[in-house]
Amino acid sequence: MAMANAFDETTKICSHCDRAIPSSNIDLHFAHCSRNLERCKVCGDMVPKKRAEEHFLNTHAPVACSQCSEMMEREILAIHRGENCPQRIVTCEFCEFPLPAIDLAEHQEVCGNRTELCHLCNRYIRLQERYNHELSCTGVPENVVGPSRDVRAAQRDQGPQRRQPNDISRKRLLLTIAITGIAFLLGSLFFQRKTENLH
Repeated sequence: MAMANAFDETTKICSHCDRAIPSSNIDLHFAHCSRNLERCKVCGDMVPKKRAEEHFLNTHAPVACSQCSEMMEREILAIHRGENCPQRIVTCEFCEFPLPAIDLAEHQEVCGNRTELCHLCNRYIRLQERYNHELSCTGVPENVVGPSRDVRAAQRDQGPQRRQPNDISRKRLLLTIAITGIAFLLGSLFFQRKTENLH
């Protein structure tokens, strides 16, 4: 019978933290709660008064994006860096070259207007039209009157082979990595010498 009464015990809502507390403990709880806890003005969570400032700084204080220096709430920083930051690194859909998102539209406008030879119909197609062309290409060369078509085809066959976009982007990436590595080594040596001269 005593066990049944323990489970049926009525509760009261603490006016400080809004939690349901057993009625028999409400006065003791309220005294402890109001002395030690406070409600965060931003998120409404109850936090220890000693750690209120730390809670605000770690959870709600504005922070600067390390890439674009824009100030924002810490909670949205990860989304900003991954989706919205104008300085986040994205790749060109045509050449796969990595560059800041803010420069992507201008780069793709130029890059997408480059042409590549369609090996099915022997026509040069702009890269930005390649997908639609591949869907509709019949593989039949265009009928062009006169022998100039044959001359152009012969010149194309004899001309230098165009590099694939992936080869270009890999070479650029390797060059960038090499330059970065050299700059890092030189900077390390310079910094090391500078610190040795200070001692």
